Order: sequence, then structure tokens, then C-alpha cells
Amino acid sequence: READRRAWTPVSYTVTRQNATVQGLIEGKAYFFRIAAENLIGMGPFTETTKEIVIRDPITVPDRPEDLEVKAVTKNSVTLTWNPPKYNGGSDITMYVLESRLIGKDKFHKVTKEKMLDRKYTVEGLKEGDTYEYRVSACNIVGQGKPSFCTKPITCKDEIAPPTLDLDFRDKLIVRVGEAFSLTGRYSGKPAPKVTWLKDDIVVKEDDRIKIQTTPTTLCLGVLKSVREDTGKYCVTVENSTGSRKGFCQVNVVDRPSPPVGPVIFDEVYKDHMVVSWKPPLDDGGSEITNYIIEKKDTHKDMWMPVTSATVKTTCKVPKLLEGREYQIRIYAENLYGISDPLISDEMKAKDRFRVPDAPEQPIIKDVTKDSAVVVWNKPYDGGKPITNYIVEKKETMATRWVKATKDPIFPGTKFKVPDLLEGCEYEFRVSAENEIGVGDPSPPSKPIFARDPIAKPSPPVNPEAVDKTKNSVDLSWQPPRHDGNGKIIGYLIEYQKVGDEEWKKANLTADSCPETKYKVTGLTEGLTYKFRVKAVNAAGESDPANVHDPVEVKDRLEPPELILDANMAREQHVKAGDTLRLSAVIKGVPFPKVTWKKEDHEVSPKADIEVTGVGSKLEIRNTVHEDGGMYSLTVENPAGSKTVSVKVVVLDKPGPPRNLKVSDVRSDSCYLTWTEPEDDGGSVITNYVVERKDVASAQWVAISSSSKKRSHMAKYLMEGTQYQFRVAAENQFGRGPYVETLKPIKAIDPLHPPGPPKNLHHVDVDKTEVSLAWNRPDRDGGAEITGYLVEYQEEGADEWTKFQTVPMLDCVVTGL
Repeated sequence: READRRAWTPVSYTVTRQNATVQGLIEGKAYFFRIAAENLIGMGPFTETTKEIVIRDPITVPDRPEDLEVKAVTKNSVTLTWNPPKYNGGSDITMYVLESRLIGKDKFHKVTKEKMLDRKYTVEGLKEGDTYEYRVSACNIVGQGKPSFCTKPITCKDEIAPPTLDLDFRDKLIVRVGEAFSLTGRYSGKPAPKVTWLKDDIVVKEDDRIKIQTTPTTLCLGVLKSVREDTGKYCVTVENSTGSRKGFCQVNVVDRPSPPVGPVIFDEVYKDHMVVSWKPPLDDGGSEITNYIIEKKDTHKDMWMPVTSATVKTTCKVPKLLEGREYQIRIYAENLYGISDPLISDEMKAKDRFRVPDAPEQPIIKDVTKDSAVVVWNKPYDGGKPITNYIVEKKETMATRWVKATKDPIFPGTKFKVPDLLEGCEYEFRVSAENEIGVGDPSPPSKPIFARDPIAKPSPPVNPEAVDKTKNSVDLSWQPPRHDGNGKIIGYLIEYQKVGDEEWKKANLTADSCPETKYKVTGLTEGLTYKFRVKAVNAAGESDPANVHDPVEVKDRLEPPELILDANMAREQHVKAGDTLRLSAVIKGVPFPKVTWKKEDHEVSPKADIEVTGVGSKLEIRNTVHEDGGMYSLTVENPAGSKTVSVKVVVLDKPGPPRNLKVSDVRSDSCYLTWTEPEDDGGSVITNYVVERKDVASAQWVAISSSSKKRSHMAKYLMEGTQYQFRVAAENQFGRGPYVETLKPIKAIDPLHPPGPPKNLHHVDVDKTEVSLAWNRPDRDGGAEITGYLVEYQEEGADEWTKFQTVPMLDCVVTGL
């Protein structure tokens, strides 16, 4: 019965054991129980429980706490958190016990003395560098439960984390003048990072308008009533000992533009229109100028009239003016954010104010030659319109008519070389300027000049030197004179003098025989020493001589041979059969070396063309064949030494015929072919073999394999009894070589073997000099019809058998015994 009720409720009537399970009870309620025994006679008295029993699960210690985690570590503290056990043992948790163990020690020690129910605890007073592990247990009224799983070993040191930065703004921000803007974001890092704001790489400082707010997790730069100067690239840097992060924002504070820059220039003024120009505003307000608004005003009236509001150029034509009236022009600049204050011009009267250019001053004449002269003048006043052309005229002093020096325009230079003068004639020149209004008056005539070349003797040649020599000659070289005397250099005179003599001898008689800046002096005597000098000659005469610095001893100059190989003389040269082989090299040496070409230390083929020049040699073989391949060598030799180079030439051709073609294992429907590779692969890898067959009665060859890389082939599908010939050719990338054929036809038949022994040999009759024999056919005939039987006899005790005769039948009478 329930403790608070008096009525008993039966549980069971059929219990024969000494125990029973009572079900259907309500958790938390108190009950009394009683039990009586019963036999056939009846039920005995009840026995009751002495005190009430409260229904609840049995109480045990709690399970282990879960999720023990390290939340923070410094050099002297560790902060831990955990979650309650999954099961509290049937009783509320009364406290938690946190324990630690120094790594290297055996025992865990209690960290807290006070009763702790919070699931977070900071262990303080630790020693920097020490390593601990932690565990926590839960307690209820029964006692202390199992400890949690241990943390990983934790070393006491300040925790570090690189900075992070999360910004609320984008890369670009546009703000109107006068509006406020702010750049905000969040950051983190250990140790706590330092936050720095920069604008265009300069640190931002706070003032009445600029405010910087930084909390441990947020950052903010705010600007009140922004001005154009706030435009720039803003950068926030979050930095600690482990690194830094940066965020950027290009802030553009925009406004209407400043006025266009004056003054207003009147480029053109006419009686009915003007052309004005100006300069763009110094400040476009941070946004591109979209257009200019131009207005005009008659100074006698107060009203401004529109001219245009749709130009982006800084020039404008102002039309519909009244001649003689004075006008003012005002100009506004406009962008997306508004219209500037105006730029107002000075007053300008509408009238034609341009005319033709003035006459230039008297021109000066320079650089006169026999057929030309250079006319130089100063630019005159242009009449208000830019000069577009100058007109240069010439005339002979005795003539009356001026003639244009050229039909082409002369501009912008103020000098002109007049061509086509007649040598010896006297000329004068004048110049006129032209603008879009017309041609102005001509200048006064220049002073007269005669058309002739001014000429003087040239200066001496420069830096003469001996550049080469032999046993009877010296090669000289020099540079042209610095001054040609205004006359063409006709040529040079070369002189030489034997050391010790006073007399100079001429190497050439006339200057025009040596127009170049080099000369070979010949006919000298070997072993003597000479001095040399050179003179330049123009129409005015000879220059002073220029001497070769040092005397020169006449003898052969020795230089060992040198070979400069062309690309076709690499270590190995490949050429396709039928193409042309070219081998060449540049050769140096003094005296010029003797040139020898060889192939494999023998003379080269007569079909080779060999050419030797003063600077090199070339070997050429046309229509090359495979035999032209081999090792070619080029030897150059002079008294100072010799040099040899070699090149391996490979003539790439079709391969030769395969070798040792053999047929084996002949059957009635197949045979086996084998061969060996060609002696000559044509300089390229054999790619495959082509195998063909033909019936001896047919003229047509039939391919039976064309892609095999093996050196053997099973020829199948033969007709029994037919005679065949076979042939094989090798192929490489340059084509198919010649075939090799079988020496004699092959007949497709199965191979023959000797027949088996006759069976059951016995005598049928015997006489004193003869025996009648009989036998049966053998089991096997060896693949062919049996043509006869050989009968032999042997006298008993003898070693050898004596042939009697061959018989076609299965019996025989042996006589003569």
C-alpha cells in the first residue's frame, strides 16, 4: 500500500519462491509491503515491512565529467572548462574535484580546497615553462566518481595567436562633402594587437572632426563633416608580435568642381563670332568634369544668354555676335555633384582683328656652295593668326623677275637650303610669311652672293697604322681627315722611306688610285725596316702628311691556323639520301693555311666538290648515297701549326636486305620463316619487316605481314601440295629496302618419317638352301605409301647382316643359303 493510504493492494497470488518483483510503482512515492504464506488449509498471518520504502533508482557515484577543455594558457595560469557527467548516479552533483599532475611526477594533487560547483576554473600561481595535465571528478552524496580523461600536457607560456581582421567597409567609398563617414571592423590576436590608422602612409591624428575608437575587439575611424582633403587611401594595421594584418579603403570625398582657371583667352575674334579657350579647374571635385556651361552677355545689357552646355573641350565658338558690340563670356564647370562658380572674362569687342603677317627682316645667307645656299631669317609679327608657311624667292642680280625657290611649304623652320643654283652666278633672296588671312609683304632682298664652293686643303688623315705585313708588302689603314676643306676627298697619297734614307718614295702616283682608307704597299725588300706616311687630297691640294707611328720591319707575319666551324660541322651530321651534303668552316691563319679534306683517312670521293677561298673552305656532295656516310676530317696547316676537325656524316637511306632467310617446320598448311637484320639499317632504326609469298605458278606476290617488328613469321593458310616462294624486306622511316628471297621453292606438305617395322615375321617353309618368309604390314607408314620391304639375312654367329633384295609384297623366298 502507498504510505499515505490505508488500503492494501494485492500484488500476486501465485508466488511459490521466497522473492517477488513488484511492478507498476510510481517513482518518488513511499510504499509499505506485506507477505503471507498459504497452504491447502488456508492463509497464514501477514508480515509487514517495518518502515516505508521510497521508490527510486539505486544511488551510485556519478559518471566521469565530459569535454574537459583548456580555454586559455598564460605563463602562470591555465583556464579549464568541462561539462557535467551524462549520469549523476541518481543524486545531484554536490561538487567537482579538479586535480593536476606535473609531468614527470606520479601523483595527481587537488587544485582546489574550497567546494566547487562551477564548471570553469582558472589555476593560478603556476611556474612558467612547467608542463601539467589535468583531470576533474564529480561528487554526489554517495561519494567521488571516476575522473575525466586527462587533458593533453599543457606548458605554461603566454598564448599567441596571429591577428585577424574583419572589416565592415569595401575597397572604395565615395562621400559627399559635409557628410560624415566611418570605417569600422573587428579584430583579435594574442597578445592584444596594436591598431594603427594611416592615410596615404601618414598616421591619422584625432582632432575636432576625426575620432578614433578602439576596444579590445572592435576598431573605428570616424570623420565628421568631411572635406575634400579627407580624400585618400586609408589603411588600418593590426599588429602583434606574431604578425600583422592590413585593411585598405580608398575614400573619395566628392564636391562640385572649383571654377575653370582663367583668364579666358580670345583665340579668334571676328565681327560676328569669337573663339575662346580656358583651362580646366584646379580641383575637379573628385569626379570627372562632365561638361562646361558657356554664357555670353552684351555689356550694355544685364542678361546672360546661353551659348552651350554640352562641351567637354576647353575651347568654344561663341556665335551670333553684333559687330562693334562689347561682350563678356562666363564659364561654369560641371561634374556629377554640381556646378562650379563661374569664370568671367574681360570685355572684348566683336570686330575683325587679324591681318596678313608683316614682312620679315633682311635674310642672311650662309653655307654657299656651287649649286646651293642656306637662307636664314627671323620670324615676323604674325598679324594675329599663326604663320602657316614661308615663301622663299631667288633672282639673279641682273634679272628683274623673282622665282620661288620651292613649291613645297616651308614651316616651322626659319631657314631653307635653296637648291639648283648655277655655278658662278650672282643671286639675291627674299622671304614672305603667310597665314590663313593671306601672304604678307616680302622682306628686303639679301646681300648678293656668288654660287661657288668655298674650299681649302683638308686636314691630315687620322691614326694611320700598319695592320698587316708579308715578306714583301705592308697593309696600311687610316681614318678620313677631320676636315675635308669643304671639298670632296679625291683620295690619298701613300709614301714610304727606308730607315736611314732621306728620300721619300711614292707608293701610288695619283690620289684617285687610292679612294679607300687602306692601301697595300708592295715591292718592299724582306728584312728591311720602313717608315710610312699618308696625305689626303681634295681639289684644293694635298694635306700635311700623317706618319705611321713606328717603323715596320718587312717579313711574313705568322699566325697559327684557326678553324671556326659552321653549324654543319657539328660532331654528327645527318643528311637524307639524294640530298646535298655541305660541310664548311671559316679558316684563319697567316700565311693562309693549306687545306686538306679526307674521309676515313683516305682521299674523298671524286664526286665531292671542294672549294677553298681566302676565308674558308666548303665540301659539297650532291645526290648523296649511303656509301657517302663516314668520318670526314678537315686539316688546315701552315708553318705556325696545324688544326684538324672531324665530323661523322650519316646518310639516311632505306635499309639493306635482311640476311639468312630460312624456312623450317614445313607443314601442309604452314611453314616458319626466320631471318637476321640487314647489315646496313640505313642510318635509322628498322621500324618493321614486310613478308610476302607467291605461288610458283603465279607472277603476283602477296603480302602476308607488313608491320611485324620480329625477325620471324609463321606463314599460315598454305595450300597443301602447292610450291611457294617467300621474300622479306626491312623498312625504316626513309622507306623499304630490297627483298631477300628463298633460294628454292617450298612445297606445302607434312614432313615424311621412316615407316614402322613390319609385324609378325615368320617362316612358311624351309628347304636345305632356301626359306619362305611371310610378315604383316607395319602399324605406321611414316606419312607416305610403303614402296617395298628390304629383306636381310645373317649367319648365326656373324656380326653383319647381308642384304638379299627389296620386295613389294608381304612375302619372300630367300635362296642361296
